[in-house]
Amino acid sequence: MENFPAETTSFIGRDRELGLIEEALTRHRLITLTGVGGVGKSRLAARAARRAAPGFRDGARLISLSPLREPSLLGHVVFEELRLVDQSAGPPEDLIAEWLVTRDVLLVLDTCEHLTGECARLATRLLDAAPGLRILATSREPLGAAGEWRLEVEPLPVAADARGGTVGGDAVALFADRAAAAVGAVGGFRLDGAERDAAVTVCRRLDGIPLAIELAAAQLPDLTMKQLDERLLHRFDTLVAPDAPGATAAPRHRTLRTTIGWSHELCAPLERLLWARLSVFAAGFDLADAQAVTAGGPLSADAVPDLLDGLVSKSLVRPVPGTKAPARYRLLDTVREYGAQWLRELSEETAVLRAHLERYRDLAARADREWLSDRQTAWSARITAEHANIRAALDFALRDGLRRIALEMTGALWVFWFACGFAREGRHYLDRALAGGPEPWPEYGKALWAGGVVCVGQGALDVALRHSAELRALAATSADPTVRVAADYLEGTILTQQGEPERALITLDTAPPETLWGSYEAACFMNRLSLAFARIDLGDLNLGKAIANGVSTELAARGECWGRAFGDYLQALAEFGLGNWAEAAGHARASLRGKAELHDTLGVALAADLLAAATVADGQGETGARLLGAAQRLWLAFGRPQMGNAQLVAVRESAERRSLKALGEAAYTTAYEGGLYDDTVDGIVYSLDAGTGP
Repeated sequence: MENFPAETTSFIGRDRELGLIEEALTRHRLITLTGVGGVGKSRLAARAARRAAPGFRDGARLISLSPLREPSLLGHVVFEELRLVDQSAGPPEDLIAEWLVTRDVLLVLDTCEHLTGECARLATRLLDAAPGLRILATSREPLGAAGEWRLEVEPLPVAADARGGTVGGDAVALFADRAAAAVGAVGGFRLDGAERDAAVTVCRRLDGIPLAIELAAAQLPDLTMKQLDERLLHRFDTLVAPDAPGATAAPRHRTLRTTIGWSHELCAPLERLLWARLSVFAAGFDLADAQAVTAGGPLSADAVPDLLDGLVSKSLVRPVPGTKAPARYRLLDTVREYGAQWLRELSEETAVLRAHLERYRDLAARADREWLSDRQTAWSARITAEHANIRAALDFALRDGLRRIALEMTGALWVFWFACGFAREGRHYLDRALAGGPEPWPEYGKALWAGGVVCVGQGALDVALRHSAELRALAATSADPTVRVAADYLEGTILTQQGEPERALITLDTAPPETLWGSYEAACFMNRLSLAFARIDLGDLNLGKAIANGVSTELAARGECWGRAFGDYLQALAEFGLGNWAEAAGHARASLRGKAELHDTLGVALAADLLAAATVADGQGETGARLLGAAQRLWLAFGRPQMGNAQLVAVRESAERRSLKALGEAAYTTAYEGGLYDDTVDGIVYSLDAGTGP
């Protein structure tokens, strides 16, 4: 249960701090690393958490809060970063606390300074509920929570030898390491004689602040050590004069800002402009994103690649480690903040934020258009990677009164909210976008649809029914035939969840059996899948199986994955009802693979339950018990196991009884707990291999 990014550069020093954190984790439950920006709090926390993770049964988890701008979404972000999925609409903080009650885990809340009050309240709530929880936070200032243990992260030391001369210490070691990377020196960057003395002077002038040292070292391809020392001296003498701007700031804050300002001066004019415009990205971006958002005026799209390379070589823009092509980049918080201030001074902030909004508006629209294709998995990964930027774009649209665009985006992202684990955040933005009341826009109807499917997933059926009724009214005057199908799907699925499959069948069966072209094309497939479920629920197993097979076949021809996997699940359910255990297990495994590929936790849990039941029914009691445990671990993240459906609950309970009877209580408990207490991913891998397992 770890998600820490790979370290792409050497970790220098910090042995004392790592030891203090290790000891503190045995004595305190909330540890906050404080210190100035750029001092290395985030890297230190990540390194400490990696070292501590083996001591926690459920490992450690990093939650980066840097991209979050809306304090009210803190609970949603933590919920999503923990990969929890819940079918209720309760406060996420309560559900996180409930999930953590039995966990022995370390959470790292990184970059809390803009949310200190909210983080303090959340930490207190979670720690009160979960005795096995430890929280390691980073912030430029303390959170102010009761019981908080604080460690001020000091800059790296610039050490002196016993005779009073300077030898450098960790600060100079960091400088040499980053200088070697900057100049491409093989075997390290050698500092001898006068150069070492100059490096020591530079590091001392930079107060040993790691980010300042890295920015200075990045200039060495263009400057000698002597030139670097002299230019920094001049820069500091100018900017820390008593009447200079910022001269009253704390010395270490002033040091970093001065160094960033000096790096800014050393950039070419267009590099400075690109830096400022890149500051609107809430998280990572790729080259195409940068070109789309920042190009304009003197900065052409064709010039962006070389300018971006220049900022990377100066360590102002960082490659995101572990990302596949295309490469992604990011700005460190302090560098982004400087760029954002410069953007405001250029009076370009609103224009570039609008360009950022248009980029992610287009991204959402393309993802929606290509969802039912072989691009589906790629779009799921892309939208998930761009989550923070999408959130920032929606916040800007809603804040700036661009409601029609907000409706368009929230509607286009329906499957991201519904199927990829972001229902709570989707509901947050959909409610805000729809709050202005009805509009005769197609974008309003699509947002109603998105709100309806999200509410169905959450079990908020009364709200979903209102959306369905409003959508049906729009269908009466729309030339798009798929609007009515979308309304039919919502109403029929709601009736199924309310335990009225006969009424659901009447509604769902009115839709045309063929796929229609329109804005709600996906609803045509979803309606038929819901129809198949209603048929199976009523005992018409062969017809339900045939409908599901038809949908899966059509979607497979498109290269689609998510809907096809649900069709496989329904076929497994029908085969199970017909007593065809091996066929049921085969379809369940296929469904599980498809749902896992798109991180559809609800779909994975449903498929794992059914696979367990088929395995037990086929006489493999021990394997089935372990699968039941693995599935239960997933259901613990939900407010309504088996979606509250009586038939699905009965299937699972029957499997539990059969397995218990076949194995006896002791053996059943051992196998079940083996699945339950494995890491969730391991449990699902075991599920996939169950066909050849013991």
